[in-house]
Amino acid sequence: MTTQNRISRRQLLATGSKGALVAAAVGIAPQFIRPGRAFAQDALAAGMIGGPAGFDGAERYQYGPDTPEGRAIEALRSLKGAGKAPERIVLGLSDGSIGQLTQPFPAGAPSIKELFEQETGITLDIVGVPNGQEFTKTMQDISTNGGQFDIYAVEWNRLGDLAETGGIIKMDDFVAAHRPEWDDPERGYVNGAQGVSLLNQYRGSTYGVSLDGDFQTWNYRTDLFGAAAEQKAFADKYGYELKPPRTWKELDEISSFFFRPDQGLFGSTDLRNQGWGYTNWYQRYTSMASPNQFLFADDGKPLINSEQGLAATEEYIKSLAYKSPDAISWSWPEQYGNFGSGGAAMTCAFSNLPKFLDNPGNSGSMVSGKVGSMLPPGREIGGDLVRRTVLWLNLSASISSQSKHPEAAYLLLQWLGSSRIYSWMTANPGGYFDPFQLANFSDPLVRQTYHDYHMDVVRESVARTVPSINYPGATAFHNALDENLVASLTGAKSAAQAMADTESEWLKIAGRVGEEKLLEAIKTNKAAWPTVVDRLS
Repeated sequence: MTTQNRISRRQLLATGSKGALVAAAVGIAPQFIRPGRAFAQDALAAGMIGGPAGFDGAERYQYGPDTPEGRAIEALRSLKGAGKAPERIVLGLSDGSIGQLTQPFPAGAPSIKELFEQETGITLDIVGVPNGQEFTKTMQDISTNGGQFDIYAVEWNRLGDLAETGGIIKMDDFVAAHRPEWDDPERGYVNGAQGVSLLNQYRGSTYGVSLDGDFQTWNYRTDLFGAAAEQKAFADKYGYELKPPRTWKELDEISSFFFRPDQGLFGSTDLRNQGWGYTNWYQRYTSMASPNQFLFADDGKPLINSEQGLAATEEYIKSLAYKSPDAISWSWPEQYGNFGSGGAAMTCAFSNLPKFLDNPGNSGSMVSGKVGSMLPPGREIGGDLVRRTVLWLNLSASISSQSKHPEAAYLLLQWLGSSRIYSWMTANPGGYFDPFQLANFSDPLVRQTYHDYHMDVVRESVARTVPSINYPGATAFHNALDENLVASLTGAKSAAQAMADTESEWLKIAGRVGEEKLLEAIKTNKAAWPTVVDRLS
């Protein structure tokens, strides 16, 4: 995926009137944020050694000595006392997410940056990186030995490419020493060890700490689906009840039913543009076998030039019939703007869509109070309903091999990415880091920000999420798929030719990467694929 084909979240502000709906949504953040005030550690609950204070419910985010956050802070204090800690840790961070670390939330609270610095005596130096340029800036620092950062925050499926450069370190020894408990069955990642493998690991080792939850999630208009006239008209035409679709066939039929361009209404606006749309092809393709239709066989052979790949691509092309005539060029600003203006019956987007668009603070949104969430559509296979969605973009933090203090950098990430601090951070509307941990989904502040109706669906969608390619050569693999899918959408290639050409390109990329590395990555990556299936009934 090439960065020049992606519209940044900042560029959203210049996308015109429809994009302004989303700009207004992003602009809701300040009204929920109040200036922080001095906070005293004697306000901590009994037995706690750290965490925020000064607001109702603060004790939920405090921690004792035998917690991942507590162990990280005490280890940093020990390093500081021994003169082995840095004066500052430099964190390169996508600029749209910085507010969640620097803006106090809620009223009376410190910021995360303030709390970390108070508890450790180490300055947290956050350097903003334009969205879409994270990988480019990281590679520049690695290739030039610039040493500008201790920590890089880059899309999670770049871990393989970054690890193979030697530019980021393997964290396994730090994980063993400080016990982050990412797989805790009550507070940790959804799917436990499987979730840890999905988000933090490459070839079986930890190279990243997830700081995001960009699981693609489906939303629909409750006012349309609940209208008696719409329900009757749909049942008369299709012979079954109008409700959130369970299968891709139902999604296509419901989308066709609501396609009314003369009224400014499209059926479903899950994306089809270059750089973004292929994630929706992933969902259709990977749900074609139970529990999963894989992209590669264990021997490294690509599986996309197949009956399943052809069928998924043909469906992908046909779905243009109920979308905007400009669907091939739409990115997420157009998608959010359209949905906020009431222009679609359904869509698949980042999990923050309800946070921004179903919000009274966004006066430009016409769908506030009218948004519902649903599990991804799937396919009936042997009595099972296989529903799959995908993880995409999703920032993961890695430690630069040029850092002079890698253990301190790791300890910051363990503290920041553990469930108490991360729940507090993701609830903050000052940025776009989204929930993904079990503790997040039950947290009152997070549920308030993201809505109760949405959080349970996101949690269950995470359990049904397939990874996009996270092997060495991931960027090249995705570019080949992406370019051929766009060619099929424009009519430049047939579905069959697009899959054949993708297979041909993937074989060439595999040859350049090296068979041994690729096969090991394919094998270890399978540990991250979901096994959850539903019953159609």
